Amino acid sequence: MSEYVITTDSNSDVLPEFIKENNLTIIPQYYSFGDTVYGDELNMPPHEFYETMRNGELPKSQANNPAVIRERFEKLLKEGKDIFHIAFSSALSGSCNNVIMTANELLEEYPDRKITVFDSLNASLGEGVSVYRAVELMKEGKTMEELYDILMEEREHINVSFTVNDLYHLQRGGRVSKTTAVVGSLVNIKPILKVTAEGELKSDGTVRGRKKSLKTLVSRMEATLDPEHYGKDRMVAVLHGDCLDEAQTVADMVKELGFTNVIINDVSPSIGTHAGPGVVGLVHYGAKR
Repeated sequence: MSEYVITTDSNSDVLPEFIKENNLTIIPQYYSFGDTVYGDELNMPPHEFYETMRNGELPKSQANNPAVIRERFEKLLKEGKDIFHIAFSSALSGSCNNVIMTANELLEEYPDRKITVFDSLNASLGEGVSVYRAVELMKEGKTMEELYDILMEEREHINVSFTVNDLYHLQRGGRVSKTTAVVGSLVNIKPILKVTAEGELKSDGTVRGRKKSLKTLVSRMEATLDPEHYGKDRMVAVLHGDCLDEAQTVADMVKELGFTNVIINDVSPSIGTHAGPGVVGLVHYGAKR
């Protein structure tokens, strides 16, 4: 069996120490303020990014760069390694397709190598938990084919719900409709959204007040658990847009349910461009989304 490596993109929001520990190759997703493009060598710390948005500057997101994908993949192929890439949802960006096209071109040049692209149909740590799972399975000795089959089987069971302070940024980026955004802008009405089985964002109702919205994330998680197939040792992830205290509140509520593996991380700027400051999300394994 040939040696293979796991790669992903920066939208997966995998913790930096995990990336370093497992020597993961990351394909950057880009964002910009004005004419300045960030995402690879030039990056904004999350707090600075969200504070810039709070001050009225509006960023734009950009897809990954095929030339960068080629450069990073080719380096691994030349080392004699196969590649298993976990991609940002194809329903939300052209980035997954860019990876597939570049991979196909490279396979013509390196016919003895393999590149498998797994479309997570998810975003942020919804994508990221698949990366954590893939590394775990690889360490157990699973082949790329076995890894792909397991991740495919589990993909629809990775549930993501999140709430935002308002829907303006999601509507501006075309992620939700104007009608949905107008409803979400009503005084003290907080929207709940989810990622569908098709990898799209969908409104999942509203609640009154921020505290209630955070509690609703956890209550909906509890209602969609599948303890017969996914135990409380499975990873749960909390994501946030520069509101760590609220993310910690959600994580504490999850731990009260008995979950033992809970991680917290920032929402990367290329996704935060659309979600805005104050986004809080919850990722867990459970019933099919």
